[in-house]
Amino acid sequence: MRVSFGELRIGASARKYVQRALDKSWVSEGANVAEFEEKFASKFGYKHAIATSSGTDADICSCAMLYNFGARRGDEIILPAACFVSCANSILAAGFVPKFVDIELKTLNIDPKKIEAAITGKTRAIMAVHTMGKPCEMDSIIKIARAHNLIVIEDSCEAHGATYKGKVVGNMGDMGTFSFYPAHVVVAGEGGMVVTDNDEIDCVVRSVKSHGRPFGSNYFDFQRIGFNSRMNELTAAVGLEGLEHFDETFNQRKDNFYKLLELTTDLSEYVYLPEEESYEKLSPHAFSLVLKDKKYGGTRFCKYLESKGIQCKTLFGSLPTQHQAFAFMNQKYGQFPVSEYVGENGLHFGMHQYLTDDDLVFVGDTLKGYFK
Repeated sequence: MRVSFGELRIGASARKYVQRALDKSWVSEGANVAEFEEKFASKFGYKHAIATSSGTDADICSCAMLYNFGARRGDEIILPAACFVSCANSILAAGFVPKFVDIELKTLNIDPKKIEAAITGKTRAIMAVHTMGKPCEMDSIIKIARAHNLIVIEDSCEAHGATYKGKVVGNMGDMGTFSFYPAHVVVAGEGGMVVTDNDEIDCVVRSVKSHGRPFGSNYFDFQRIGFNSRMNELTAAVGLEGLEHFDETFNQRKDNFYKLLELTTDLSEYVYLPEEESYEKLSPHAFSLVLKDKKYGGTRFCKYLESKGIQCKTLFGSLPTQHQAFAFMNQKYGQFPVSEYVGENGLHFGMHQYLTDDDLVFVGDTLKGYFK
């Protein structure tokens, strides 16, 4: 593929940190992980940052933390119907039930106007997913959560460095989660992070990610449900280098994002293009498009781009009604019309820092060629 979702390039700094781990003959959690946590928290202004083995594990540990705050197995967590599957899988893995809510077509994020109707006596949290790096409408979500005594988990896996009304994502709810998969702005190959300003949440998540033992203990004293979700030293080594280059990477990806927006302005009659409002700062995770008329064929559109060397994927679609994995929930097609439409008529592709101006012109010309 000429245009991929992202690349992992390991430089001298990461190799230095890897060598530090090798010199100690220790690759489980150690100095690299501790430094990555401290620098990640410092960079974005979080009080606590807790490294995990993946972004999925960051979500699982965040959900399992709810048991310390009165939740019971089988309680519900609200999330958008259209999002990456790890969000729903994490809720299930932690012993909860995903309660899906439709999204907004303009933002691709959960529709705040539909959240309260989904709240029941079993609802314990709202997972606000900042899809494609665009912040959710957090004022409304926080207001609803506080009115119903709900925890807010911000899944920020695609939104490193994004801000909403001057506040960085992950720092508006009770906790936030991140992923360092190669398509994301900070890359470690794998790995995740939970962030919070709450001291109790910090201690509980650190316990949950290490089999439920008290934070800092290796003894067999299991105080809560837990998992083996610890990050290793080699992953942290690569993540530290990614964090060192964050500003450079973010700015280059953002430049690429806006160059392509300019190149595709005349396609606005055919597709909904990403928009950045004056009160927010998008994270340049990817470039998304949703067809305005389904006659142009979402599947055909995606196959066309792939045939030209542009790697692309759908915009997730409705997890409960368009993916067999969730058929057991017995929800019917038509219950989440916006998510279903986006799933059939939307796609996204990479907007990473290694794309050249020629690549961006190529993408713009390819997109225009399809509609011609």
